Amino acid sequence: MTTRDRSSAFVQIVGITSLIASLIFVGLELRQSHKIALAAQQQERAALITEVIGSFSDANPPISFLHFLNESIDLSDPNTKAIIETYIYRIWMIYENDYLQHKLGLMDEDVWQAKITSMRNVYARCQYSEVTKFALSFASQGLLELLEGSRTNPCP
Repeated sequence: MTTRDRSSAFVQIVGITSLIASLIFVGLELRQSHKIALAAQQQERAALITEVIGSFSDANPPISFLHFLNESIDLSDPNTKAIIETYIYRIWMIYENDYLQHKLGLMDEDVWQAKITSMRNVYARCQYSEVTKFALSFASQGLLELLEGSRTNPCP
């Protein structure tokens, strides 16, 4: 092998090594960007949910979100009922967005599993079935399929 051949081989090895190193660097950068996107999406979801839950305090008198969670909220007051129905509608729009973000890979799997549990909890509540049915009439088929069978007892 001549000196020229050795030099050419050395240059090719250096070139290939540089290419591999740059691809590894790009891969690491993509992974970091993905993690940053996941964190930003989670922060945005938390801010939105906090804002929506905050609407309970706008009622006159204010409504306890804990009463809503315990299903002990009195829906006979039209103001309370309107706030609760608005909350339910808004939460379904958020869940629809969550479904899309999960499909696009922008949601951590643990967060997604918690979201599914929450969705199924809301879906199973018969006192909110009318607004849930209306909100889900605009939802994707995939989300509807995910929720099927969540109600153990059919709502009247």
